Amino acid sequence: MSQIRSVRRLATAAVAAALACASLAACTSGSSGSGSSSSSSSSSGSANKTVKKGLTVYFIPKDTQNPYEVLADKGGQKALGELGGKVVVSSGTQDTAAAQIPSVQSAIQAHADAIVVAANDPKALCPSLNQAAKQGAAIVAFDSDLECGSSPTHLFINQADTKSIGTSEVDLLAKQIGSKGDIAVLSAAASATNQNSWIKYMKVQLKKYPNMKLVKTVYGNDDPATSLTVLQGLLTAYPNLKGIISPTTVGISTAAQYLDTHKDVASKVTLTGLGLPSQMRKYVKDGTVQSFELWNPSDLGYLAGYAAASLASKVTTMTPGAKFKAGRLGQYTVAGPAATPSVVLGPPTVFDKKNIDKFKF
Repeated sequence: MSQIRSVRRLATAAVAAALACASLAACTSGSSGSGSSSSSSSSSGSANKTVKKGLTVYFIPKDTQNPYEVLADKGGQKALGELGGKVVVSSGTQDTAAAQIPSVQSAIQAHADAIVVAANDPKALCPSLNQAAKQGAAIVAFDSDLECGSSPTHLFINQADTKSIGTSEVDLLAKQIGSKGDIAVLSAAASATNQNSWIKYMKVQLKKYPNMKLVKTVYGNDDPATSLTVLQGLLTAYPNLKGIISPTTVGISTAAQYLDTHKDVASKVTLTGLGLPSQMRKYVKDGTVQSFELWNPSDLGYLAGYAAASLASKVTTMTPGAKFKAGRLGQYTVAGPAATPSVVLGPPTVFDKKNIDKFKF
């Protein structure tokens, strides 16, 4: 009889434990090799219960001095901090693949769980990144994509739909110059995948504006001094220029600063592009620039961080339709085609005098 009562007490205790576990935000299993779960999610969705703790993710920006890249890297650090991991930011000070390759090798030597890279060249980093992938690192590209083969080798975190960025930049300038006149593009590096993709769609969109003509594309390599030099050359070579699109935060801020101190030129040339509100606020408020666009670069890095951690923890895949949680940004779904899986952060925001004070990044 006492044995029966003992069994009943054990059964009752087991049921109580199960109910208690069910009421908790997370209960870890005792299976080996599954990795530790992170802490339970807060009301802001600041943690993903299924991602492993202790991950090391290398963020390799285009360069370490670009303010846009710094904000993106900080977003990644925020994401991994929420997940109980860490980010190592490593790159050169020049926008070249050669400056990034040593950082990829460092990630390999450190046995990083994932690498997040903004590629200065679509193919030059591929041998090193493929080596990292064979070692087990998850590879994520953000901001500027890679071209490492016909099969999926990485996930691309796209800041916004590539076509919409290129077309909207042209539409924005067309509205400001009355859809008429010679225009130019002040880009970053000539090999930058994102810049070239946007420019391709700009040229397509320009067919809708027969009285607007793209006369030149110049490259400032995301360096203020170089950007200023090619800008001055552009203005000298094309004295009748009506508009400039600079789809790079370094280029547009450099051009805005120049126009702000050369009012005679600013009265003739309209500038737009992709910029940081913090850098462009002064020029919008004093009328040097009417409007420009961008997404939140911190959110881009944050999303890339969650994607890298999810892939490294094998809680999501690069298969189109796969889903993962990205903290406060919510859930994202991997899009196809299968050979180039990607995730889109969201549409860019247009900044002008009416709203620029609302944005602090």
